[in-house]
Amino acid sequence: MVITIFVIVYVGMVRGRLPGLALDRPAIALLGAVALLVTRRVSLDEALVAVDVPTLGLLFGLMLVSGQFRVAGAYSAVTRYIAAWPAHPQWLLAAVILVCGLLSALLANDIVCLAVTPLLAEGTLRRGLDPKPHLLAVACASNIGSAATLIGNPQNMLIGQRLHLSFLGYLGDGVLPAAVGLLLLWLWLRRRADRRTQDQSVPSVDAPAFDAGQAVKGIVVLAALLLAFLCTAWPRELIALAAGGVMLVSRRVSSRRLLRTVDWRLLLLFIGLFVVNHALAAAGYVARALEGSAAAGIPLAHPPALFAAAVVLSNLVSNVPAVMLLLPAATHPSAGAVLALASTLAGNLFIVGSIANIIVVDQARRAGVNISWREHARVGVPVTLMTLVGAAGWLWWRVQG
Repeated sequence: MVITIFVIVYVGMVRGRLPGLALDRPAIALLGAVALLVTRRVSLDEALVAVDVPTLGLLFGLMLVSGQFRVAGAYSAVTRYIAAWPAHPQWLLAAVILVCGLLSALLANDIVCLAVTPLLAEGTLRRGLDPKPHLLAVACASNIGSAATLIGNPQNMLIGQRLHLSFLGYLGDGVLPAAVGLLLLWLWLRRRADRRTQDQSVPSVDAPAFDAGQAVKGIVVLAALLLAFLCTAWPRELIALAAGGVMLVSRRVSSRRLLRTVDWRLLLLFIGLFVVNHALAAAGYVARALEGSAAAGIPLAHPPALFAAAVVLSNLVSNVPAVMLLLPAATHPSAGAVLALASTLAGNLFIVGSIANIIVVDQARRAGVNISWREHARVGVPVTLMTLVGAAGWLWWRVQG
């Protein structure tokens, strides 16, 4: 029963749905957890213990911090400023990559993509530019930039919490590969930046008006949060929850409006997968799989094998489920950095490799810009290969040093 439910759930992770049913990934994971409870393969007490509350607390708190910038209109103000910047399209592209990469390293990359994509599509179309290179830059840069820190994306948050990684220590592993990756992305895309588009209707995008007071509040709280991460040993989840609580306290922005920016579906995905993976481990199948892999000459505890497995699985089941599956094998001192960089950078390979890609493509379609999987792959595949090779070399040098 455990194996059957696990297989059904992860087939859903691969396909994004189950045949004949209108279920998405979060609903599939949640129903898998419910099935384990109903069939008594997992008790309610076991399920409660399996759910990693500190990771969920960190994720929830950081979503509120990122949401503050969205309701303050900060994302829209920055995007419209960049889109209207009277510079050569190559430098416009560089600004998009730099800003999206930096924002994604500090805030949730999914919200960055959600806020930036429609406004950038509008701005580039008004200038008569082909929006596709710039929108692909948003997707790829948000993934690459988010690899720089332990708070850039959900899988890094999970890795940092489960493996008790130092926030400052991981910066030494993640910042350089992310910075080089952003440069490589710009070098690959810059020849396409000045392509002109055919006559096309320009969408009118409604965005929150810029509120300087709320934006300053967000900046101050974010700076305090980062300082606490860097300079104290306080639990990161408590710091993030405190920061999120400060964001909720406002005389001008209703808490309901801020809570609407939280990705509740992602939180449900985490809860469901925590329970499903716990059931698999409790039944002894994870230990057997690791032993079988080692016997077959693929010891996942070794960094090269773990790196390769993270790349492959991230493009099969998406990076969050992949990381959850591979965490039991993360016993090497460099395993945290290996998992974080490999799973995040691999997300650029195909559209389904990360939620950020899916958000950009979906938002672009709503703006009348259709990005096919071939167009994405022409950028995603070479950029992914270059950044993965660079990250692998950097980690090898760090381990040898």
